[in-house]
Amino acid sequence: MKKSILTALFAATAFCGFSQEKEAEAPKFSFSGYIDSYYMLNFNSPSNRSNLGASGYERAFDQKSNQFSLGLVQTKFGYATKNSDVVVDLTFGPNADLGQYGNVIGPLGAGKASTALAIKQAYFNWKASDKLTLTVGQFGTHIGYEVIDAPINYNYSLSNLFNNGPFYHIGAKANYAFSDKFSAMVGLVNNVDNLNDNNSSKGFIYQIFTSPAAGWNVYVNGISSNESAPLASGKDDSGSYNLLDLTTSYQITPKYLLGLNAAYGSQTGDFQGGGNVGDSKTWGGVALYSNYAFTDKFSVGGRYEVFDNTAGARALRAADGSGTDVSSLTLTATFTAADGHLLIKPELRSDAYKTAQFVDGDGKEQKSQTTLGLHFIYKF
Repeated sequence: MKKSILTALFAATAFCGFSQEKEAEAPKFSFSGYIDSYYMLNFNSPSNRSNLGASGYERAFDQKSNQFSLGLVQTKFGYATKNSDVVVDLTFGPNADLGQYGNVIGPLGAGKASTALAIKQAYFNWKASDKLTLTVGQFGTHIGYEVIDAPINYNYSLSNLFNNGPFYHIGAKANYAFSDKFSAMVGLVNNVDNLNDNNSSKGFIYQIFTSPAAGWNVYVNGISSNESAPLASGKDDSGSYNLLDLTTSYQITPKYLLGLNAAYGSQTGDFQGGGNVGDSKTWGGVALYSNYAFTDKFSVGGRYEVFDNTAGARALRAADGSGTDVSSLTLTATFTAADGHLLIKPELRSDAYKTAQFVDGDGKEQKSQTTLGLHFIYKF
């Protein structure tokens, strides 16, 4: 009798354990997203109510002033099993159009409607082993400190380093985690920020991650690609695009975080049909980040950045088409409300250029611009 009871208890325990194991391995579906909107004042009071200057690239997303503006609407779907997962990240609104601009030309050609414009990311991960993960599809770039998603960044406005890209890639990459403190990623992608590759060459992307100490993360990122548009006679091998990026952050205390982003890029020849820059021209910049969480509902983040495009390699240029450089200071407070769902971010930003990039309400040229914004982000 006693043996029968023990056998029954063992069977019940095994069954419960088996049920729990099955439950733990069951596929999981997730849904999340956010919406953001803002009101911004530009102290230059430009008559066109635009924060953009001579080149049209002085700001990434928050381009309108003295009006209420919608930023971005995100709906993110996920499906995960024990060894794989898939992400479908759809975005809508003005910032989505700006962030996925290369997707506007769909299968039907330029000027035709393209549902691809709504796709920020669509990829799957296959965990081939405990250390190796393969990713295929369209995914956000590995380069840089900031991301398109407003709830994640400490500042609402985006840096010039971010604004000069890349934003996303379409291709395949493999990540190998040697340990929880060191990993490496390599991949092949189409050309930068485009749904369709403009030539038959493929870009090589890479990333090295290390964590030298608790709370300290270091990423060395890069991409090397031929971005030249094909010649009438065929492939153009004369162009090259290279970008090396360092991103690091250190959680000095539970409340205080310090971050750094530095990048150096070069372009030779043509860039996606935008014109031949000739011999190698370079650009680069450094951004220092600081964030202090006074409480779990209030924090202040600062960013100081210098960006140098005096060679004219990128689109951020002076009114006469020559290169320029800029230094920017951004201070952002974050108030958290509605049980953590609502983020309210007042932000002051000042950009100072070496060239006259802006025109004020009286038509006078200005080398600097200061904006004050109030931003609302609701995440779910």
